[in-house]
Amino acid sequence: MSYIGIDLGTSACKLLLVEENGTVQKTVTKEYPLSFPHSGWSEQAPELWWQACREGVPALLEGFNPAQVQGIGIGGQMHGLVALDATGRVLRPAILWNDGRTAAETEYLNHTIGRETLSKYTGNIAFAGFTAPKLLWMRKHEPELYARIAKILLPKDYLVFKMTGRFATDYSDASGMLLLDVEHKRWSREMCELCGVDPAWLAPLYESWQEVGTLQPDAAAALGLPQTVKVCAGAGDNAAAAVGTGTVGQGRCNISLGTSGTLFISSKTFGVDATNGLHAFAHADGGWHLMGCMLSAASCNKWWMDDILNVTERDYPAEQEPITREKLGRNPVFFLPYLMGERSPINDTDARGTFLGLSMDTTRADMTQAVLEGVAFALRDSFEVARSIGISIPRSNLCGGGAKSPLWGTILANVLGIPLDILVTEQGPGYGGALLAMVCCGRFATVQAATDALVHVSRTIRPDAELTARYEERYQKFRQIYPACKGLFQKLAL
Repeated sequence: MSYIGIDLGTSACKLLLVEENGTVQKTVTKEYPLSFPHSGWSEQAPELWWQACREGVPALLEGFNPAQVQGIGIGGQMHGLVALDATGRVLRPAILWNDGRTAAETEYLNHTIGRETLSKYTGNIAFAGFTAPKLLWMRKHEPELYARIAKILLPKDYLVFKMTGRFATDYSDASGMLLLDVEHKRWSREMCELCGVDPAWLAPLYESWQEVGTLQPDAAAALGLPQTVKVCAGAGDNAAAAVGTGTVGQGRCNISLGTSGTLFISSKTFGVDATNGLHAFAHADGGWHLMGCMLSAASCNKWWMDDILNVTERDYPAEQEPITREKLGRNPVFFLPYLMGERSPINDTDARGTFLGLSMDTTRADMTQAVLEGVAFALRDSFEVARSIGISIPRSNLCGGGAKSPLWGTILANVLGIPLDILVTEQGPGYGGALLAMVCCGRFATVQAATDALVHVSRTIRPDAELTARYEERYQKFRQIYPACKGLFQKLAL
């Protein structure tokens, strides 16, 4: 039997066909555009996601028997506001996770409503990318469309709706809306009242592996699958990626170097740090997790390579060749990776990317190295928040596109001072989605059982004591840069 895992990403939809023994039989990727109507805005038409599935699933099934497919699980980009009218039609392009238009609404929630109130009701404070601030923005700036809202979905939930005809969301993805009482896993009526949200707009809540329904006839025909295929609720992309890397249960850690960067720590109990620097979300395994999320991680390297150096992806390794071990931890150039503002732990939409320490002898390689190191240092900022509340992180998995770079893995292992495990199969949220589909269809009794059976370590990147000491000194300097620039960022944004 086979299962389809879908990674609904920001720039592309990646589909996986996975055997019940965990082997990835085939992958298909369908790209789609982003829209930036104004500086700092980021939107996407939900219809593009469904079109990617309609085209991608039949391509995925070429050469395989569709009758063997038992279930579908989706890991999707989080926080995006998909507003539907009473007929189920999309009212406007989805406002995405990396959209920064809601600075005023975020300020209102955090400082007028108050962080303590938000944390009491949801376990989190407001970040510009969260869904609730977007609803406040829409109510103020698009009142006619706002008045027509009948249902609110997250991006992956829109695909589930198109497949099954049913409205649903899971706890992990709903955690990032600022409308969920995360600790008690229920919609917060208090937050709905504060944000003017009709509770009827919100979809029923599911655990990630639970079945929402089977394919409705038109969806089955479009995808080339039997109507008997089960669709589970799925998960937010980071929770799905964590499942795919075996980061489930108590005290496991996963670091993702994707478009965004995340530090993900799983737990069997709910917890939150005093500053709310880390997100306190439900996990796709039925538990909870703490997560630090930086908005620009591998996308910083892509920006530097593609847009500034004008090289293609196949040339990335050549650009990193001059960065020898002797240069690690000794780079005089620093880079703040805040190209789209920042979430964890500074929560500053005005923050911007910054090079510091340039001189006449600065080289192209120095700046490339600074970009890689800047992302690693920013991830350590979240790492330090976790440490401050007594969480021990002796090692972590490493996944995402950036993990393909041995140099970047070495830098990160030494900046954090812990071993980083690279997995045999690393397919991100799509693989986690396939494992959730297996649990949904009864292949495994629990998510933990699925990961224990199918997720294995390929190799480990171990820190070097000398490099770790060098990077400790550099990190202590890096952490002084943002506080020194914060006021200037605010002035430049005016």
